[in-house]
Amino acid sequence: MRRIHVGNALSAFGLGFTVPYLYVYVAQVRGLGAMTAGLVLAVFAVAALIVLPFAGRAIVRRGPLPVLLAALVMAALGALSLGLAGSAVAVLLSAAALGAGQAVMQPALATMIVDCSTADTRSRAFATQFFLQNLGLGIGGLIGGHLVDTTRVSSFTLLFAIEAAMFLLLVVMLSTVRMPHSPRIEGAPTGSAKGNWKQLLGNRAMVQLCVLGFVLFFACYGQFESGLSAYGVEAAGISTSALGSALAANTLMIVVAQFAVLKFVERSRRSRVIAGVGLIWAVAWLTAGYAGLGHGSREMATAAFVATYALFGLGEAMLSPTVAPLVADLAPEGMAGQYNSAFALVKQLALAVGPAVGGPLGAALAGPYIVTFLLFSLGITFLALRLGRRLTSAQDHPWTAAKSRVVARGGAPAESLTA
Repeated sequence: MRRIHVGNALSAFGLGFTVPYLYVYVAQVRGLGAMTAGLVLAVFAVAALIVLPFAGRAIVRRGPLPVLLAALVMAALGALSLGLAGSAVAVLLSAAALGAGQAVMQPALATMIVDCSTADTRSRAFATQFFLQNLGLGIGGLIGGHLVDTTRVSSFTLLFAIEAAMFLLLVVMLSTVRMPHSPRIEGAPTGSAKGNWKQLLGNRAMVQLCVLGFVLFFACYGQFESGLSAYGVEAAGISTSALGSALAANTLMIVVAQFAVLKFVERSRRSRVIAGVGLIWAVAWLTAGYAGLGHGSREMATAAFVATYALFGLGEAMLSPTVAPLVADLAPEGMAGQYNSAFALVKQLALAVGPAVGGPLGAALAGPYIVTFLLFSLGITFLALRLGRRLTSAQDHPWTAAKSRVVARGGAPAESLTA
């Protein structure tokens, strides 16, 4: 598990080097124009949507580790070729390889975490993953910003080479890992390891979680760098430096709050935690509304906008030890890879649709934009409470189930849980 977490941090560190500067690199440094740069970003999403339906079956049949190693090699080749590409075709093909590799990494790593954890430790494992992922992205972006020079193509080639090196280093590190037998919680539905998408769609709780997941990613992550930023600049008059401060506040909140909220999240019903996140994000959208539609000073608008991103970060910190473990606990034995891939596919769909809807709406119709996503946040609360009625006690409240098992064995619950 430690090697998986270190590897996850390294891959995020490599991504942080290039993701913030990809548009500038393609459009300006390579001189291929804004349209090609936009197509590159679209290719990332399309590549993910193409490979993810097949990734789940590959993880189930071959195991998560071989699939992850193949994805890392593909991502490394894509990153290196992207740093050397000089034509639009070469850039697009390289972006497709990098995007496909990145997309497959997510469910493969998630499945490895599931296989190396138990129902009692899974929330903490995913919280640690999310913490290290954000830390790696932040540090990578910070260092990459000091290395990049828009007047020198070679500086960007260096960035992409470092990203490729991180992926290859992860290949070396994880190739020595021996995966344990996949664990399973009490109350999880039974099924064949050779199950398919039809079996997954027959799991009503999983379908409801996927719908909830789409709304979560559409109403939050899908707005960060599109609709919400466009709204901040156009309606609230936020400067680009203030926008950077808001993004930094989001990352800082995640880093500070992740383990502070973990004990509360672990001891609460998962459905109620997600419902609480919906309410927190509703407050975030009201705060954003004040920033753009209020009549305060620019300083107050900026402070409100930064607070909006911080509130989103608090919700993210609560979701990371909640949603991913719930996906794992809904999966029949041997099907975690399929379920993780399905949820990753839903996430990619939301991240593709979110900017397309939110960007134009946030820039042109500030009032309707805020109202729309305020309603989406309240919809998260409704969908989460509805999902809770379909979950078993072990799936919705594993802390209580674990405590009951300890008591049944005649142990001391408090000492066992603390240990």
